[in-house]
Amino acid sequence: MRYAYDVETVRSAERALMARLPDGALMQRAAAGLAAACADLLGKVYGSRIALLAGSGDNGGDALYAGARLARRGAGVTALLLAPDRAHPGGLAALRAAGGTVLDAAAKAAVETVGRADLVMDGIVGIGGKGGLRPRAAELAAAARGLVVAVDLPSGVDADSGEVHGEAVDADATVTFGTYKPGLLIDPAHGYAGALRQIDIGLELPLAEARLESLQYDDVAALLPRPTGESDKYRRGVVGVVAGSARYPGAAVLAVAGALHGGAGAVRYVGPAADAVLARFPETLVSAGPPAKAGRVQSWVLGPGLGDDASGVGDVLASDVPVLIDADGLRLAGEAAVRARTAPTVLTPHAGEAAALLGSARDEVESRRLSSVRELASRYGATVLLKGSTTLVASPDGGPVRVNPTGTPWLATAGSGDVLSGLTGSLLAAGLRPLDAASVAAYLHGLAARHAADGAPVSAQDVSSAIPAVWRDVVGV
Repeated sequence: MRYAYDVETVRSAERALMARLPDGALMQRAAAGLAAACADLLGKVYGSRIALLAGSGDNGGDALYAGARLARRGAGVTALLLAPDRAHPGGLAALRAAGGTVLDAAAKAAVETVGRADLVMDGIVGIGGKGGLRPRAAELAAAARGLVVAVDLPSGVDADSGEVHGEAVDADATVTFGTYKPGLLIDPAHGYAGALRQIDIGLELPLAEARLESLQYDDVAALLPRPTGESDKYRRGVVGVVAGSARYPGAAVLAVAGALHGGAGAVRYVGPAADAVLARFPETLVSAGPPAKAGRVQSWVLGPGLGDDASGVGDVLASDVPVLIDADGLRLAGEAAVRARTAPTVLTPHAGEAAALLGSARDEVESRRLSSVRELASRYGATVLLKGSTTLVASPDGGPVRVNPTGTPWLATAGSGDVLSGLTGSLLAAGLRPLDAASVAAYLHGLAARHAADGAPVSAQDVSSAIPAVWRDVVGV
């Protein structure tokens, strides 16, 4: 599992560690890791040109000390001081002693210096920075033509929320200290971070205080259901699907595809797209409805392609099994009915649907993903999977939010969300708790999209068909 902690928790851990270390030792650990990472990125340090954009705080000090280490290895290092009278004195002295050059960032030569650098180190502001870059800092950052490496976090992004208010450094890589910060993993800030590298500086951070979690291969493999010799379709999980319409029969087909490829023992389909579903998946158990009379299920998937047909919504919401609500179901279910449920509920909106549920604008949801997904989970008393460039999963209990690390921009294609709904429904039917079912489904869905696309356009059917291959890859079969 990858974890991310908020600024106050990180600072508290730093204070505790500094109290046990000699003065300045923690900054030297960070600088050593930062210099080593920059050297790796450059490939050849001797003779390279490095520009340091150094602000007034410890972030600028980290950059100055790292620059001194690189200067001692033969790099030509110039520090551009954005606040010359408040630059870190120890870092400044170390850089000068190593043969580095110091320049006021306001000087005319500053832009040219940045433009000629092979590597530009962003030490403008640290994890406590708020708001966008000031004009001169933004001008210098924009002048970079070489590699841009952010120190701990790209300047101008919010460490705790992932929000970006104004201009920010667009880094090729970010070297972060001790732990990941939420803003490094959540868009829009994530898009400014580039490749991430974490440097261990000895911080002690309790797992209980993590703000974000991100599943990795081993976590997903441990959560995936595995049938035994005594398994039957009910032990593996039966998924009920209420989806599709005369206008959107394909939504039903794709939701069923996601459920079948996601390990369900059987799928019961209720709706007007039975012929289309059976033509593609003859193993599906179809019913004329209503859902309450369709037969035994361990979870329901409600909503993809329903249009305005609310005839089965009440039955599904009244059931005592986990229910996933997507697409049209989000509009038809209603907040009160969702909150009244006693069995688990999972909502899977994209930003536009989330905005409608929250009564806000889409661009507000996209710029405030973390707070939006938390608010939805709390308001509806449900687990919420917020789809998008960064997919987030939040529980109604207010615990750590899961951020999905997989996917590809090619996944933005019609019907892909229907596949995800069916896949999540199958994992709910298998007995995974809602947070795990949604997180694992998002992970596999993103992997399947990468596998199917392989750098080229991909369809939702391609994604569903690739699920077994990535499942085998994750479990090591």
